Amino acid sequence: MFYAMWLEGQMLWNMPLLACLICLAAIYVYVVASYTNIKFYQKQPLLNFLSLGIMYLTFGSPFETISHLSFSLHMLQMSILYFIISPLFVLGIPDSIIQSIREHSLTKRVSKFVLPPPKAALYAFGALFLMYHFPIVLTFLARTAFVHNGYLFVLLLLSFRMWQPITVPDPKKDHSREQKKRYLFLSGLVIMPACLLFIITAFIGGMNNPLLSELTANLCISPSQLSQLSSLDILPSSFNTRLDQMFAGVLMLGMHKFGVILTVRLGKKTKGGAVVGVVD
Repeated sequence: MFYAMWLEGQMLWNMPLLACLICLAAIYVYVVASYTNIKFYQKQPLLNFLSLGIMYLTFGSPFETISHLSFSLHMLQMSILYFIISPLFVLGIPDSIIQSIREHSLTKRVSKFVLPPPKAALYAFGALFLMYHFPIVLTFLARTAFVHNGYLFVLLLLSFRMWQPITVPDPKKDHSREQKKRYLFLSGLVIMPACLLFIITAFIGGMNNPLLSELTANLCISPSQLSQLSSLDILPSSFNTRLDQMFAGVLMLGMHKFGVILTVRLGKKTKGGAVVGVVD
């Protein structure tokens, strides 16, 4: 089945996304080579390239299609994007470039009038992330690919902002150890309602799988792709939806905790101790 899914399913590999990520990597290489003395075998470039690689495997490979077949796989995909890829990408940006961006006059104006504070971005992310997984909201968004992708892109931008106090803390502001601990604890509380949505509904009898329902409406996957998955014996004939929902909620809580620990540990090594002491 592994061979069939990853090698025979060539039509499921997203070439346009690969091209975009290669262009993004090329821009990163140019900026780092032109404005810093960092070598590309050092930790920050490797983290940035790693985030792009995980992005493609998560959203450009057959896993993107497979993830729509169950709550748990879908939540794994979403958790990887917002709790792993997002902080890794930012940690991979050299401090000198981040500081130059912060000091630019245009950035200061945009930050003042457009960008929300990190805590506000955290609250907004939690609310939008919870709403996204209500069946009625997901069904509405899935009707138009542009609207659906736009919603996910807004969540991605908010995730960059909400990770900022941990990945790239502003040196002009006081970020004490206790403040960072409280912020990380708050982030867990804000994410928890979306996790509890799956766990509670599973306990009270489960709900219809909106992702699987969208397959039949040709909103998440085309009929040809669905037929291919069925022929490869990847689409299960039946599965325990309640258990799947419960596992999805627990998985997202675990992925968020893992993302926090990973970000803090890597931040100690790449940001010169900027986040030392956040997690013991």
